[in-house]
Amino acid sequence: MNLTEAIESAEKQYKQILEDFFISFYNEKSLSSHGIDHHRRVWNYSKELLKLIPLDDSSQTSRLASELIIASYLHDSGMSVDPGPKHGKHSRNLCLQFLVRNNLPENDYYNALEAIEYHDNKNYSDKIIQNDVLKILSISDDLDAFGYTGIFRYSEIYLTRSPEPDKVGYLIMENAEKRFDNFVRTFDSYTELVQKHTKRYNVLQIFFKKYNEQLPFYQFGTEHPSGFCGVVEVFTDMIKNKIELKEIYIKPDTYMADPVIRWFFIELEKELSCI
Repeated sequence: MNLTEAIESAEKQYKQILEDFFISFYNEKSLSSHGIDHHRRVWNYSKELLKLIPLDDSSQTSRLASELIIASYLHDSGMSVDPGPKHGKHSRNLCLQFLVRNNLPENDYYNALEAIEYHDNKNYSDKIIQNDVLKILSISDDLDAFGYTGIFRYSEIYLTRSPEPDKVGYLIMENAEKRFDNFVRTFDSYTELVQKHTKRYNVLQIFFKKYNEQLPFYQFGTEHPSGFCGVVEVFTDMIKNKIELKEIYIKPDTYMADPVIRWFFIELEKELSCI
């Protein structure tokens, strides 16, 4: 079985039951940025990277594709229990439930379970080297943290964990740099791929640089959010009122009166429609 056949087989066997399982318990209003669409994008990135990893034989190819689609679709499922740093452990437990429900032997999915539990380790320990599922999943998740999509994802999760807008920008820039450096180290020989995601990484870094520059002069909590800080304030409002991203576009007069905020959400919608 070649790689294309392995991916098609994995999608035929697992994709629908994974999506049905995820949607059955995940509340998009609680954390819109890490819902089913995030997991679909991570799977798409995983397929892209999978084609670049040297594999020994057809059985390894088939097994890796099967474990990778499961890991891609369930790695952040634990956010439904705890959006904090321990969500990987909760995601692993939900994956075990998925395996039991579908009569899939736990021992056959050891690498997927490990990848799910440790994917958010952004110190990039040796575990990633030892486990190809973890290696690909971790970087695929990182790629979805760049661009306008990444600005949204990062902002919502960081504000959910610790709603301190004066620190958010610096923390995000630091974390994103670790992710980007690991991606470049791993795929530096693939120039076109690196250039593609360097542009998306720069979008995020420039946004939060401008956010940090506006921060000392910005007053949160007014009737009219504006600029880069205003974008983050809209995310804060989403969290507070449990609003899904799609609801922002339904009320442009409420959320997008400011030209910078309107520009950002237009670019975000454009990017999400292409990924």
